[in-house]
This record gives sequence, structure tokens and C-alpha cells, in this order.
Amino acid sequence: MPKSKSKRRRYQPPPKPKPKPSPKWYGPVILFLMGAGVLVIVLNYMDLMPGPTSNTWLWTGLGAIAVGFVGATQLR
Repeated sequence: MPKSKSKRRRYQPPPKPKPKPSPKWYGPVILFLMGAGVLVIVLNYMDLMPGPTSNTWLWTGLGAIAVGFVGATQLR
């Protein structure tokens, strides 16, 4: 006997595939970028970087920290 329309199962699309995990070197690179950024900022204010204390070194350090942070959000 045919099934009534109310008892038919609804279409379910196949599940989405899981994203691939990050490579093993990805985590240490993130930590290195963030650590290097902090180090550049500290050395800049201790006047140990080449040249006088400069905003260029500050922005370089902040940029490295930002790149590390953005990379950390993509870590799987």
C-alpha cells in the first residue's frame, strides 16, 4: 500500500565535510609572531632597536601581534 504524503521523510542534504586540521607548524608560527611583536615593542621602548625610538617599530610590533591573532582565529 502506498504511503500517504504526511508520512514521507523530508529530504535531508548530506552533512558538510569537516575542514582539514591545521598543519603542525601553524601553532608555533602564531606564537612566534606574537612573541616577536611583543619583543619588538619592548626593545623599541628600551631604545635597543636601531635608530631612535620610532613609531615604525611600534607599528611593526603591533602588526606582528595582529597577524598572529588573526592566524589564531583560523587555527583548527
